[in-house]
Amino acid sequence: MGGTEHAATAPARPEDAGTEHLTVTRTGATLVLTLNRPEAKNALSLPMLVGLYDGWLAADADDGIRSIVLTGAGGSFCAGMDLKALAGGGMTGEEHRERLRADPDLHWKAMLRHHRPRKPVIAAVEGHCVAGGTEILQGTDIRVAGEGATFGLYEVRRGLFPIGGSTVRLPRQIPRTHALEMLLTGRPYPAPEAARIGLIGHVVPDGTALEKALEIAERINACGPLAVEAVKASVYEAAELTEADGLAAELARGWPVFDTADAKEGSRAFAEKRPPVFRRA
Repeated sequence: MGGTEHAATAPARPEDAGTEHLTVTRTGATLVLTLNRPEAKNALSLPMLVGLYDGWLAADADDGIRSIVLTGAGGSFCAGMDLKALAGGGMTGEEHRERLRADPDLHWKAMLRHHRPRKPVIAAVEGHCVAGGTEILQGTDIRVAGEGATFGLYEVRRGLFPIGGSTVRLPRQIPRTHALEMLLTGRPYPAPEAARIGLIGHVVPDGTALEKALEIAERINACGPLAVEAVKASVYEAAELTEADGLAAELARGWPVFDTADAKEGSRAFAEKRPPVFRRA
């Protein structure tokens, strides 16, 4: 397995990142990636994974994009890997197989196991978010769900292993007792319970998760992009360090932000009682 960062060439434009199983749209400074296999509850296919990874790269390569929203079409988020299509070879095309041969870690990067975008990623969940869907969710930064959404890691029920990172990440994101229950029982978790144990941050009326996610994205987009990206990087970096080392790393990453033109613009705008105009400088 590789590390969390891999060099790759991003598509020239974010809209180039889509495939027949993934739609890519832009709302202001937010890139919206929509899993688009509603007939299969957006179960993961190789074309979808290729599109996802290209989407992450495209967002990071475009300085005009300040946040990413990941959602699903047709009232579901993601029901995991499409085991039927995988068994029958029906989820691949030669172009996508060639991408996987060239980069055997591509599917892990797409699922945010081996890759972490610089820009904040907000999940907007409706309906099923289970197995691989819950694994991708753990790679997102902020999570919103409709009240009828369902979460869970079903792999053990099928004699499988949740190899998308859940045995490592889930106990770091929610209390261990809840993580182990989810991992070892394979039972479904309704959205209110998922919020209670800390897996998601917001429960909203069904059909409004994307609206809420875009609202959060707009708040992020109004902030200084250099500051936002530095804060996100610092949080994840510190999670792997002792407190003393984390605090030292925070200073090393945070002090340069104060020297940017954006920091000066933020202070000026506050004094002048106007919205700041950040230029990523």
